Amino acid sequence: MKKKVLAVFMATAMAFGLMACGSSSQTAAPAASGGADGLIKVGIINNDPNESGYRTANDSDLKAKFTKENGYDASFAYSLKNDEQIQYAQTFIQDEVDYLLLSAADTAGWDSVLQDAQAAGVKVILFDRTIDADSSLYEASIVSDMAKEGQTAVDWLAGQGLSEYNVIHIQGVMGSAAQQGRSGALDTKVAAEANWNIVKQQTAEWNAEKAQQIVQSVIDAGTPFNVIYAENDDMAKGAVAALDAAGISHGVGKDVVVMGFDCNKWALEELLAQNWNYDGQCNPFQASYIDDIIKTLEGGGTLSQKTIIMDEKGFDASTITQEDVDNYGI
Repeated sequence: MKKKVLAVFMATAMAFGLMACGSSSQTAAPAASGGADGLIKVGIINNDPNESGYRTANDSDLKAKFTKENGYDASFAYSLKNDEQIQYAQTFIQDEVDYLLLSAADTAGWDSVLQDAQAAGVKVILFDRTIDADSSLYEASIVSDMAKEGQTAVDWLAGQGLSEYNVIHIQGVMGSAAQQGRSGALDTKVAAEANWNIVKQQTAEWNAEKAQQIVQSVIDAGTPFNVIYAENDDMAKGAVAALDAAGISHGVGKDVVVMGFDCNKWALEELLAQNWNYDGQCNPFQASYIDDIIKTLEGGGTLSQKTIIMDEKGFDASTITQEDVDNYGI
């Protein structure tokens, strides 16, 4: 590992509507946390840690692993916008990081900056989300199978045997791997089945309040529906708030089926209480996998596999247990 000069990045904040968990957040510029000789220098680009319980757990996992005590000089940058993430990647490359760890806001647009990283000798590792780029441009990918998450959820919903499916589909940030995977299976099913209908399909950008507004607009319009398919837990929570305000029952044996993703502990508790019906797991704990990959590469070894798919499942309110909540809730 080369000796490098300490780089200091000043944090910036720009408020804008964000993904889940609250109504606003910040986009933070890279902030250096080390740089001493002998440490492996990594630049970590992630989505905003306040977007959801999933992202908070993901960010905390990375920060706990990539420390000076563990041999790393780690810098973190956050944004929900692809162009800003690309700018941060360019900054990290100029700062001569050894590794660039990336959870992309959007799947597209990464070829050029990853080519720059490769030319500069910076090794790229993807985590959490895939991108549309040639696999030769990154060392490894530790990700969830978002398409499988969506298919598992839709298969579960089909198994409920409803005479008609009138779905409010609340999408995440458009273009993200999570949105594409969780939307794709539902769109395919609706196109194939005459008794499956989307009564409203709109992005809430992972945000609970926006999801509540979407569901409220459907209620106000008097449009019949019996399924809420929300692409993360926070949006499902917002949707349920609209149902509660309107006195519409939801959960097991009730008027509306409620579905979420990410398996926040509080969301699984809603399943256990049978207020929700389904929650799809998205595993945020990827840091140890990345650490193992870096250690293998630093030791001159070769990776046994380029892509690691996180093991994930879906939970049904009629079968979930307290042990499931304790073991899988984040």
